[in-house]
Amino acid sequence: MGHITTPFGRRTLSLGMAAAQVAVRDLEGKVAHKWKVFRSITECKELVGVSDRALVVLNALLTCLPETALAAGDLVVFPSNKALSLRSHGMAETTLRRHLASLVDAGLLIRRDSPNGKRYAHRGEGGIELAYGFDLSPLLARAEEFSRLAAEVEAAKRSAAMARERVTIYRRDIGKMIEAGAAAGADWRPYREAFAGLCQRLPRKVTVESVAPLVDSLHALAMEVSSALECLVSNQKLGGNATQDGAQIENSNTDPITELEPAYQKEQGGGTAPRRLPLELVLRACPDIAMYGREGVGDWRDLLTAAGLVRGMLGISPSAWQAARETMGDEVASVAVAAILQRTDAIRSPGGYLRALTEKSRAGTFSAWPVLLALVRSGGPTEAGSTALVPVARPGPRALRQ
Repeated sequence: MGHITTPFGRRTLSLGMAAAQVAVRDLEGKVAHKWKVFRSITECKELVGVSDRALVVLNALLTCLPETALAAGDLVVFPSNKALSLRSHGMAETTLRRHLASLVDAGLLIRRDSPNGKRYAHRGEGGIELAYGFDLSPLLARAEEFSRLAAEVEAAKRSAAMARERVTIYRRDIGKMIEAGAAAGADWRPYREAFAGLCQRLPRKVTVESVAPLVDSLHALAMEVSSALECLVSNQKLGGNATQDGAQIENSNTDPITELEPAYQKEQGGGTAPRRLPLELVLRACPDIAMYGREGVGDWRDLLTAAGLVRGMLGISPSAWQAARETMGDEVASVAVAAILQRTDAIRSPGGYLRALTEKSRAGTFSAWPVLLALVRSGGPTEAGSTALVPVARPGPRALRQ
């Protein structure tokens, strides 16, 4: 038929449907691989405007073509709704009709309706003479367009992945450079605060545009911290042994607790079994630790990762950190480091402090509960000589006394 055909029944003819028919008139000599075209449409489905379920129906229609190549000519398929439903993995007919309509609206199919709306073909001696059903010619006509759109989507995904990688690398480099500076005795709190402001959680769907400001800010901070670290290296003549494990930071005095801890009361009578620490309480008592999570602190694994980063920045050696984890467990050790970070102004030797807490935990005289409750009561960081990390035998608010 040389003229524009119209759909059967109450369906109206839209300009989009007419345009699709005009676009497929001159396809002589054009060939495309049907499954390559389908793959391209799948990759750019959001740009084309079709859903996953609609693509299931399109796949079913393509299976009705015996040839792999799409070529001008016999591209009308005429399966019944029942047959098409079976090829669409048992899709309900009402759902099937809805997705067929969406494929037509997206310009991927053309309805070639018979006088009564049924799908069938007139066969002659040379094969099919005239068929009524769904014309797949738009797939051939737009094959190059779909290939281009798929390439654009793939490039956008690749760029987004690279942007995410840059964010991760910048955060890693900045965090470790700050850690190295702190281990060398530098007071880099401004860098730490600036870095904390750039550690917000990334959106689930990252695009180059959405993270570009963050990447620029991280790049600027990385260059600034790198320059400061280079100056620190040139100004300080560090011996080979002094740079390892933060050993120069730790103090041989492992009993600073006595001058920072208030007295405490032990509960009278039998104790109760230790309760698991709520992560919400930890973050309320020690909000600073959340600044060092890669994407915030959403669970105990995030807290452990952040504590592992912070311990180096505080000058806590790997051996002290490992001993704390083995003795207290990962959760309590992470809480201890978070609390030390929260009270860093009042603790002269974080490494010695953690070792002392580890010894008290080994002796059964340390609990993290009163530590957190004391920090919550004091509103976070405190001045030296007030609320501190309290080693007690059992948790409970009565163990706190300022």
